[in-house]
Amino acid sequence: MVTDGASARVVKRSLVIAGHRTSVSLEDAFWRRLRGIAAERGLSVNRLAAAVDASRGGANLSSAIRVFVLEAEGARPRRPARDGAPGQ
Repeated sequence: MVTDGASARVVKRSLVIAGHRTSVSLEDAFWRRLRGIAAERGLSVNRLAAAVDASRGGANLSSAIRVFVLEAEGARPRRPARDGAPGQ
């Protein structure tokens, strides 16, 4: 998988979780996918991040969000690739 440098750039954004403002640093690719997952579920990014926060145990919030995004991607059905490459 080839990514451009912009996708790997770490971006810090503010979220409001349980009424408290917090900053989270994630690669731009994770922010984009987190927004997509939130939209698919009819949630705001803040509400989705709060759900991740509530279930993260002792993990760092940024790490917990990355794991959540990866697990959500793994649960998605794969589309067959047209060129013989693995599904997307």
